Amino acid sequence: MVSPASTLELAPAVRAFDAVAERFDARFGAWESVSAQRRAVRAALVEAFPNGSRLLELGGGTGEDAAWLAERGRTVFLTDPSPSMVRIAAEKVRPYGLETPVVASAEDLSPVCVDGAQRFDGAFSNFAALNCTTQLTSVARGLAIALRPGARVLLVVFGICSPGEFVVQMIRGDPKAAVRRLATGDVHARLGGQEFTVRYHRAADFRRAFQPWFHYIGRRGIGVFVPPSAAEPWISRHPRALGVLEALDRVVSKPLAVFGDHVLLEFERTEMAAPDSIR
Repeated sequence: MVSPASTLELAPAVRAFDAVAERFDARFGAWESVSAQRRAVRAALVEAFPNGSRLLELGGGTGEDAAWLAERGRTVFLTDPSPSMVRIAAEKVRPYGLETPVVASAEDLSPVCVDGAQRFDGAFSNFAALNCTTQLTSVARGLAIALRPGARVLLVVFGICSPGEFVVQMIRGDPKAAVRRLATGDVHARLGGQEFTVRYHRAADFRRAFQPWFHYIGRRGIGVFVPPSAAEPWISRHPRALGVLEALDRVVSKPLAVFGDHVLLEFERTEMAAPDSIR
């Protein structure tokens, strides 16, 4: 059930995405760089989660990935902290018979973990939803309660050493933006006329936060050669060049993972007993 939360009660980052929910797909869905990176993530998702898997999605937005996976035999329970995003996602996933998405933040999965049952075969989060939280341990605890032992977790977050981001922002004449991902604290961001902050987490941050409930498997770069969305709309006007860059990414995504515009981190749920609570 979609919660009737007032936008006045939402965290700044959630309020920003809530403000752009109605035009989110139209804006980002038209960008070919985003589509190319999404294809790479989806290839990893179907590889990690076999047909019939029951999955939990964190920060699922408007439901694009949930619907895509449902078409391919996976069952996805979508969560997102934005009421407007969840409302749009609910309409999108309804034809596939998926459960109604719920309003829930990644750091507070209590609406999902109501009975303590480890009912999911895996979990994922795409396109940097977790860069909007500082509470990675709470994320890990919630997932540990929700996932069965052996379940895989795929988390796509911003890379901190993206040559594409650096080049694009320098060409734009914004050296501060070119190096912002190297920051270790809160970084200012703006979307839909709303101000908020993000964190550029390191892989080591996740590894520490997810112990002992999750074993770190590895990482791969998403958008090593495929440029970031900051290169739009220019790169969308050069589909042949983008196709070559996408092919290169398929070859170097693991050895050059650190240079991805996004980085996909993969974990596996251990046999460690789930914590008593999310906090």
